[in-house]
Amino acid sequence: MSLSIVSAAATSVENTAKEETNRRSANYHPSIWGDHFLSYASDSMETDHTARLLELKEEIRKLIIADMKKPAEKLDLIDAIQSLGVSYHFETEVDEILSKVYKAHQDSDLRDDLYSTSLEFRLLRQHGYNISCDIFNKFKDSNGKFKASLEKDVRGMLSLYEATHRKVHGENILDEALAFTTAHLESIAAQLSPPVAVQVKHAIRKGLQRIDARHYMCIFQEDASQSHNEVLLAFAKLEFIILQKMHQIELSHIAKVIECYFWIVGVPFEPEYSLARRILTKVITMAFVIDNVYDVYGTIEELELFTEAIERWDVSAMDQLPGYMKLCYQALLDVYSETEKGMADQGRLYRLHFAKEAMKTLVRNYFYEAKWCHKNYVPSPDEYMTVALVTSGYPMLATTSFVGMGNIVTKEAFEWLFTNPKMIKASSVICRLMDDMVSHKFEQKRGHVASSIECFMIQHGATEEEARNEFQKQVIDAWNDINEECLRPTAVPMPLLDRILNPSRVIDVIYKDEDGYTHAYVMLKDLLLL
Repeated sequence: MSLSIVSAAATSVENTAKEETNRRSANYHPSIWGDHFLSYASDSMETDHTARLLELKEEIRKLIIADMKKPAEKLDLIDAIQSLGVSYHFETEVDEILSKVYKAHQDSDLRDDLYSTSLEFRLLRQHGYNISCDIFNKFKDSNGKFKASLEKDVRGMLSLYEATHRKVHGENILDEALAFTTAHLESIAAQLSPPVAVQVKHAIRKGLQRIDARHYMCIFQEDASQSHNEVLLAFAKLEFIILQKMHQIELSHIAKVIECYFWIVGVPFEPEYSLARRILTKVITMAFVIDNVYDVYGTIEELELFTEAIERWDVSAMDQLPGYMKLCYQALLDVYSETEKGMADQGRLYRLHFAKEAMKTLVRNYFYEAKWCHKNYVPSPDEYMTVALVTSGYPMLATTSFVGMGNIVTKEAFEWLFTNPKMIKASSVICRLMDDMVSHKFEQKRGHVASSIECFMIQHGATEEEARNEFQKQVIDAWNDINEECLRPTAVPMPLLDRILNPSRVIDVIYKDEDGYTHAYVMLKDLLLL
């Protein structure tokens, strides 16, 4: 099924709002894309590119497993592979090397080198190894402060700065290191050479992997002095082109929901997850349409009927709905029915059960918010967050992202998701608070339910600035929770945790300074056209 019926549902909702003046309007701007992506539909993948990619891949695999004079050189290679966004090609080789590095790190000869020590710490933490942050005590002076002499080592300071973003709760030395490196790097950024300045700007690894990889290619190209760097850069560029072409072809078939696809491609971007991207894009598009029905267009009586219909999940429930809701409801059932056919053949129908239940839970909580708005009720911050963490959509998104994955997903993995684990809560907190901080003023103008900002200000008699400061702290705490949950032993395999981690990275990109999703022309357009 194409997304035409989904788009039609959205159009029907918009037309209803125009025809009935007693309904509110969100005043969203029209699509900024036109037919830009439709031309990709006739493109095809070039087999000669794929053959060349396999040749380069084998060369790099040999480099990874080959002996190197210094351990730091191997860490640099692994870091480059990850930064260029191609590490998923070499997961087994990288895991084996880092396992050996972790076992040997107590006897490492990197201890006096800030750059290498920080790099080793970050790479091990990224792969779930709970290496102690005490290794950084060596870089402090007799007064317990980081040595002033470190400020001359820009490369080392940058490496330490990146390492601090793998911290968990209670690691005070990494909090100190973050403050130390941030202040210094910001003060000298204007004096640095262009490649280093760009590297400083894109240092935080919360961004989207494909965007970060594109930026890193420019940095890496400046340092392609060694032969293996040239091979790696050639491989990364070719891989980027091939994968980009795949994403473009997928995008040509869903050209009316570009922003949704950008959201989803940040979750599973790898070639083998094409099915997962298609399922996710359709489902999240329906979620956005339904969210607007509850937020803006539907009357409270209509929303009650719609909620009951979704709880029933039966085509016969459509009879009681008004016209625009019938089209929306039919589109929702069709999205899951299409997915169900493939799951039945694979013996994975249980996955659709969990996915439907997650959507029902989302809609149920949309209705709670609609009733609050209808009654002009402002909940307490705790009451608000109980509902708003669900309506962030992240629990539903995580559940749906598991549906299109391979054998690594089990029924137990879905059951774990439905226990509302810390990883889900943290990802939802990041989404909800970052969204609220940049969008609450716009939403309040059209009569939206009170956001976390309003709830906090009323409950505590606080200013908006005080509310923002508190929520920034909560976002940092949530990232610490995510980092903890990614340390071994993990509750579920790391590829599944990545499906929860990656949407948080999307949020950090889209909502960092403004509502880049609602106002796509401001920032999101440039990212999509990279």
